[in-house]
Amino acid sequence: MSNHRKRVSPGLDKVSAPSRAALSALLWEKLFRETSESLGLQGRIRQMLVAAITQGHLTPDAPVPSSRFLSDTLKVARNTVVFAYQELVSEGYLVTRNRSGHFVGQAAQQRNMLDIIASAGGDDETDFWHGRIHARPSQQRNIRKPANWQTQPYPFVYGQFDPALFPTSEWRECCMKALSIVDIRSWAQDLIMMDDPEIIAAIQNQVLPRRGFSATKDEIMVTVGAQHALYLLADLLVRPGNKVGMEEPGYPDARNIFSSRTRHVVPVPVNEEGVDVAGITFDMDMVFVTPSHQCPTGVTMSMARRQALLEKANACNTVIVEDDFEFENSFIDKPFPALKSLDQNGRVIYVGSLSKTFAPGLRLGFIVGPKPLVDELRALKRLMLRHAPSFLQRAFALFVSLGHYQSFLRKQSQIYGQRERALRDALKEYLPTFQIISSPGGSFCWVRAPEHIDTTALTAVALQNGIVLEPGEVFFSRVSKGTRRYIRFGYGSIDEPKIAVGIKTLAELVTQHFPVISRKS
Repeated sequence: MSNHRKRVSPGLDKVSAPSRAALSALLWEKLFRETSESLGLQGRIRQMLVAAITQGHLTPDAPVPSSRFLSDTLKVARNTVVFAYQELVSEGYLVTRNRSGHFVGQAAQQRNMLDIIASAGGDDETDFWHGRIHARPSQQRNIRKPANWQTQPYPFVYGQFDPALFPTSEWRECCMKALSIVDIRSWAQDLIMMDDPEIIAAIQNQVLPRRGFSATKDEIMVTVGAQHALYLLADLLVRPGNKVGMEEPGYPDARNIFSSRTRHVVPVPVNEEGVDVAGITFDMDMVFVTPSHQCPTGVTMSMARRQALLEKANACNTVIVEDDFEFENSFIDKPFPALKSLDQNGRVIYVGSLSKTFAPGLRLGFIVGPKPLVDELRALKRLMLRHAPSFLQRAFALFVSLGHYQSFLRKQSQIYGQRERALRDALKEYLPTFQIISSPGGSFCWVRAPEHIDTTALTAVALQNGIVLEPGEVFFSRVSKGTRRYIRFGYGSIDEPKIAVGIKTLAELVTQHFPVISRKS
């Protein structure tokens, strides 16, 4: 019989019944604290019980605490617990037995089987897969942010969500409207290769006119963010041996995507007017550019340079991929129209983001190109993920059509303008030897540090003091002493009053850890 006894810690079988209850109460209080407060009490209790089942605290056929016990332990109404139990019964997580209470249902068996499978693995499995994985994207140089950046007092990071700016009530309104019976019947079906017609119309009527051009519905395709668009284009258009021109410095994820298709990704220098057209050669099959607010220098490509780029592409029979990076973040009075709007020869494929400035986690972007290309992109996208979540497409389409999107952009532009001025002023006051290179607009400043400062090392020191920076070397195709002098200061996720304090603190760290060493003549 001893073989069938449950293993317990030494002395635990001597613990009194009240002590066991206390231990049980502590466990439930801990699990409840780990639930999401946004769900409401009933939702949190459901989430807590599902977690207890899937994590093995409750095994199949085990009894769950009585509703009275949980009510007293969690300090919630008993009916709230009862309703949560009823929902879990309807979903198969719990079963009811007459006069015996609630017990764990068969859903927990799934976790037990996973445990059995996981325990069967070994070191041989690692060796087996190492020999079969032919690409190593994990070894590419990528932009990285500390996992805890949101808890730091001075997060100078780019492209992250700012809860203070998010229009919660407006977005919730659009989500609720998208959940109407009529809308659900429209978006809940499998769209296969297509996109929600409402979001295509929103892009046609309100997004593209701001960029200065138009397109038919057959020339527009929704993607899971702009980066997904670049991956699709590389998969469809780039083959081994093709030569791709890439801005230097430039967007590392784009460089990595193209490099996974061809070894011939060629850096093209960027100067104060944008990409240097002289660096584009006649054997390039594709050129990737970010004209609105170059990534990462923040330089806006001049109109003269745009015309020269289009002429060079036409002469070289080259395709241009325009990533309209940061256009929606522009707070200058008269932003330049998209490169696509100037294209008379069909050379430009336009890539844009719908959610980057709004809520990056939504992952909504789009491609505008000629119909033959878009047809093939749709077929390729179907093989990858069919289509972006249609509920999000519909909700965002409503968000645009009701005027919330434009209103949000106006408010954000005003705040970003204030933050940028605060950052520039603070850099000039506290770090005057740091050179600001960016053009006005966007949500970051590209800065060059003095020659004796390694910004990668500075980033590590700054993080220990609550300042999150983005060192610039990752944006260059090759790392050198010169490329480690740059920093991208993002201000999209830091409150304006904290900017000057953060820069002042950073200046103190620079003085302490990177003093100027005088040289004897």
